[in-house]
Amino acid sequence: MAKYLLLKHYRGAPAPVNNVPMDQWTPEEISEHMRYMNDFAARLEKTGEFVDGQALAPEGAWVRYDGEGRPPVTDGPFAETKDLIAGWMVIDVDSYERAVQLAGELSAAPGAGGEPIHEWLEVRPFLACPPTITE
Repeated sequence: MAKYLLLKHYRGAPAPVNNVPMDQWTPEEISEHMRYMNDFAARLEKTGEFVDGQALAPEGAWVRYDGEGRPPVTDGPFAETKDLIAGWMVIDVDSYERAVQLAGELSAAPGAGGEPIHEWLEVRPFLACPPTITE
């Protein structure tokens, strides 16, 4: 088994087929999208492949070390940027191919009009530590 991070991107280009911003969805469309996400996670919990996941708010800040103990903080990322991470899910699966398959299914979550949003997902393996050699 290997752990993968699925990063849910809201991306401006290349545009998803159903590129209607979520703030323009009806309450029913948002509920259906959330139901799909919850059902997807519940299905993976049953197979032992779900580890964790969370949606992210569009507000945030950029922070970095400044060398003097006062990290500068810059507003952002903003929802109107070309690329915004909307959430994440950690899965533990048998293969990279299975991770890609699940990312494809997650990308089909419904959006405006009940149509799949074709959302971009980034599939990233967790860095594995090499085995410790003991003598």
